[in-house]
Amino acid sequence: MIDLSSKRVLVTGGHGFLGGHIVDRLKAAGAREILAPSRSECDLTQAGAAERLFAAYRPEVVIHAAAAVGGIGANQKNPGYFFYANMLMGLELIEATRRHKVEKVVVLGTICSYPRLTPVPFQEVDLWNGYPEEVTAPYGIAKKALLVQCQAYRQQYGLNAIFLLPVNLYGPRDHFDPEDSHVVPAMIRKFVEARARRSDTVVLWGDGTATREFLYVEDAAEGIIRATACYNKPEPVNLGTGVETSIRELAETIAQLTGFQGGIAWDNRRPNGQPRRCLDVSRAEREFGFRATTPLYEGLRSTVEWYHAHRAS
Repeated sequence: MIDLSSKRVLVTGGHGFLGGHIVDRLKAAGAREILAPSRSECDLTQAGAAERLFAAYRPEVVIHAAAAVGGIGANQKNPGYFFYANMLMGLELIEATRRHKVEKVVVLGTICSYPRLTPVPFQEVDLWNGYPEEVTAPYGIAKKALLVQCQAYRQQYGLNAIFLLPVNLYGPRDHFDPEDSHVVPAMIRKFVEARARRSDTVVLWGDGTATREFLYVEDAAEGIIRATACYNKPEPVNLGTGVETSIRELAETIAQLTGFQGGIAWDNRRPNGQPRRCLDVSRAEREFGFRATTPLYEGLRSTVEWYHAHRAS
């Protein structure tokens, strides 16, 4: 077990949604040296950025949370960039951890790496049993390639690299741009604005039948810190709740929490994405004692309240 309070910990993407919560959780765990440069200070897609970062900060533990991400619409618009940016950032960062003899690196993957028709609940052993959902495949494959790099570097160089697979995240401080955000923040904004305009209907993508699993971001940060301290094996680990929710049910819950009383129209010309997503989360509980504790309704309520409080800014 690593005592994080005595380590110099680098969090890439530490000013982002998940990264910011990881930094908060590290502080709560007693970490005294947390390094979280912004993208303007260190853009990991630029040549030599990772090497300069490691030479300047000399981290002992690295949590790689930086990523180019977005919802279905963003993935449709940016497949090439999402592949390139995520592949390049991870590739250079993991190589830098090897060269600088970092004690441990934690790489965050994505549930989009799983094959499109993975049997539910998704088990980590199913990760290579098919091609991912096509809309998000460039992003998912780039992230999955980093798992191979982690395992190869462990085998050849003895690098203690672990790989975690967080499910769909949501919570306070999320990105609420309706064009580029993930499903929860996009829905919250749509319903809040529709209520403010006194609209009769909110139009949502797909037909509502697809299912997803949602993990509150503070729970995700807790799981990541536990794995950083305790998990040291090459096998990837799912991070989630193990609870499957349809997009239709999600929409109805968010409509209720935002006070929207109109109707919901489903635009089935738009893609649903992967038909079903729900994880087997037993490995995380068995290996490092992680179990999510925030029910979806409570997490959504906190997220809606945060959005109302910060909407103007």
